[in-house]
Amino acid sequence: MSEKGAYTQATYTGKYDKTTGLIGKYDNVRAFWEDPLTGIILRPALSELVERKQKRLERVRILDLGCGSGDGYDMVMNVTTKDAAIFEYITQAITPDILKEYVGVDLNDALLQQAEEYFASNPKARFIQGDLSHGFPDSLKAEEPFDIYLTTYGTLSHFHEDETVELLADVCRHAPANALFVGDWLGRYSYEWQDLWNPHTDREHYIDYRISYIYPEESRELMDVDMFPLRLISRDEVQRIVEKASREAGVEIKIRALFDRSILVGRHMDTGDYNKNCPHLRLAVNSLFEGYQRTNFNTLYIDYIPRRGFDHLNNFFEMFCMSWNALVKYSYSLLSEYDSELEKYRSLPEVLPFYPDPLKETMHDMRHVIEGVGWLKSGDVRANVVEPQLGFSLRRLEMKLGPGLGVGHGTVGIFEIVK
Repeated sequence: MSEKGAYTQATYTGKYDKTTGLIGKYDNVRAFWEDPLTGIILRPALSELVERKQKRLERVRILDLGCGSGDGYDMVMNVTTKDAAIFEYITQAITPDILKEYVGVDLNDALLQQAEEYFASNPKARFIQGDLSHGFPDSLKAEEPFDIYLTTYGTLSHFHEDETVELLADVCRHAPANALFVGDWLGRYSYEWQDLWNPHTDREHYIDYRISYIYPEESRELMDVDMFPLRLISRDEVQRIVEKASREAGVEIKIRALFDRSILVGRHMDTGDYNKNCPHLRLAVNSLFEGYQRTNFNTLYIDYIPRRGFDHLNNFFEMFCMSWNALVKYSYSLLSEYDSELEKYRSLPEVLPFYPDPLKETMHDMRHVIEGVGWLKSGDVRANVVEPQLGFSLRRLEMKLGPGLGVGHGTVGIFEIVK
């Protein structure tokens, strides 16, 4: 089975249907962690772009490169303008009236068919079949310039370095001044494929990727899931690609942000396909976001196993995992010590002064959330309020502590085309 066939199989078996939950492509981590995290980091640049367009009485056009089922639409359209006050209703950076057009391009027939079905009632969305492995096809070159050129969830890992440079150079030539480009690769040093870590960033490094995560654990070994190569990439490699594309196109590409997404919660944490030491943290975090389902906090702890010869990476993961575990333990202690009848804590667990600031901040948040809602009698407050907040707090640890080196499932860059 080819790469195209692997995605077609996932589509036709219903595993790419847009439903949230504990498993599948659109699980809770995707909906409440990954898409929002990208949106939070994209927010400043996107808000500036929208403000410029509105001043010029213009609307926004979006091009989704390797669009699949049109995933980029939801991600961009759900970005908020700011940390909204609780009384506000509309918080989108791009409201439907500001969007002029969303165009998706992909090679896969089945995914494009699914996208056409999902967006059948949306007059502002359309899709083009095209091969991006040699830059823009003629059908894209003939399009008017876009304001946002978007890739999502490892799209650029499908291409070799020279192909990525050519594609990004075509974006630069096609784009107007100050357009945004979102680049999305698989991270080179995610813990979920620690067995494949390779220090030679001067050479392209690939994983034989299996879309096994969409199947329940008990049936994965029974499924005939084919493999195809995807590139794993680090910060240094992203910067090298950007510099090459900038020279080729003759324009400046400004890096607005370069970050790690899905540290410890990547798709293959639960499969163990590339590192048998991984705990099933994605399923556990999915449970945090599942309504009326309480999570066993013991499933959230991680015992990090270092790999020799990678001291810098081991030092980061040791710090990050210990911070993760400390936040989980602190939150459980708060739940244990809160007296719902007296509406106060019997005692408070200790927050030590040498903890990283993001850890202390998230501990502070969890203390006040539990104190604020622990006395409520209606509904399951732990499952529906406290546990999702713990999920958001763990996400904040990732956002604040991630070094942007390629240590997450995704290495993502926000770039501005300066002309």
